Amino acid sequence: MGRIQLKGVQKDFGKVTVIPPLDLEINEGEFVVFVGPSGCGKSTLLRLIAGLEDVTGGVIEIDGADATDQSPGKRGLAMVFQSYALYPHLTVAQNIAFPLRMAGLTRDEQARRIDNAADVLNLTDYLDRRPKQLSGGQRQRVAIGRAIVREPSAFLFDEPLSNLDAALRMGMRLEISELHKRLETTMIYVTHDQVEAMTMADKIVVLNAGVIEQVGSPLDLYDNPRNRFVAEFIGSPKMNIITGAHAEERQATSIGIRPEHLTISSGSGDWKGIVGISEHLGSDTFIRVDVAGVVDTMTVRAPGKLRLAAGDTVFLTPDMENLHRFDKTGLRIK
Repeated sequence: MGRIQLKGVQKDFGKVTVIPPLDLEINEGEFVVFVGPSGCGKSTLLRLIAGLEDVTGGVIEIDGADATDQSPGKRGLAMVFQSYALYPHLTVAQNIAFPLRMAGLTRDEQARRIDNAADVLNLTDYLDRRPKQLSGGQRQRVAIGRAIVREPSAFLFDEPLSNLDAALRMGMRLEISELHKRLETTMIYVTHDQVEAMTMADKIVVLNAGVIEQVGSPLDLYDNPRNRFVAEFIGSPKMNIITGAHAEERQATSIGIRPEHLTISSGSGDWKGIVGISEHLGSDTFIRVDVAGVVDTMTVRAPGKLRLAAGDTVFLTPDMENLHRFDKTGLRIK
């Protein structure tokens, strides 16, 4: 259960097409992340799958059945929103049980499902508390618990961690990934944070202005981006892009090299530059180098112990086996 297929799905708002016709297949049990910049259509696409928006054209199939015109409640999906949307006057147990009461399940069945969800999410000791007595991460777990008790064929997450601070986001990323392994249920997760996408997904769908630019595993997108948009969006820090004569001599409009694929030396190398700002992160140091005649600034990933001062002269040498070439349309040249 949990196989979802989109066939020629399109969404218009008035005369504006926000999602041109697209095809996508999500297999049973996959953790799929929709990622892209703000306004790329990722949340709209999720809402189309959930049934919260009507499609303009195309077909949505869930487990082989046409669900295009089904109401959200009949699709067998559960959605977790950016906002926790918890009832402040209800306990954790009562918040989790809310969709079960609405569905008319017996008290015994409600209790079974609440206990199971609380055990999975480490909420057993908090069932009698109210939302104001919980941390942000605990509140988000309650919202997820409310989805778990529905025993859906797939979970839909719409930027669920965006309201949490950095430490809680990291912790919740791990918890949701562990949850997926335990439940083995299809999950579709929307985020603008490509780090979340890289660390959580089995399969990433990169969207740009409603168009699917590429679908693949995190490492496949990182190592083999289909075009310059994907190459620059996936990876942190971003890929260095060079245009002009240095790209043309490699028969490309632009070339890209990731920060870790540049060797930095104080002695010799292909490109001479001046050190600007350095970011020391412990195990790694990211160094911004001004390379006159090549590109304004390049980012180099170096060992954390490397110490260079602003204004130092250095030389950069790219690893040619990891150089990416792009044509005038932005497509990667293989």
